[in-house]
Amino acid sequence: MPKKTWHILRENGDMGRVVTLSRELPAHFDVAAETELPAGNPVRFAHQIRQDMWRMLQSMRGYSPVVRLTERGQGWHVLAGGRVQGNVPPGTAERISDLLENQSKRGRWVAQAKRAVDKK
Repeated sequence: MPKKTWHILRENGDMGRVVTLSRELPAHFDVAAETELPAGNPVRFAHQIRQDMWRMLQSMRGYSPVVRLTERGQGWHVLAGGRVQGNVPPGTAERISDLLENQSKRGRWVAQAKRAVDKK
């Protein structure tokens, strides 16, 4: 069975660089939460967040993760969530928000994103 690929869209928006990671195009948010992250490799951030969201929400029928990072000053504004075919269970946005604010996960994301920048 062929492995599905992830689409990584890189754009320059009014506010700066925008990086979107999604399985399907066009990327679509039926559910989402937001946070801010420091400077680092946006693709690494997106993949790390996507993996943790998938682990948490994979049992939700028709779920496909989407992560969008928009450059803001010295860091990134993150919109994370995704597409859901069907009804979004109550409390899903809050669960995503809790994940995005989890200090242990954020520490791992930042370490991975900084490591990718330091290697260049």
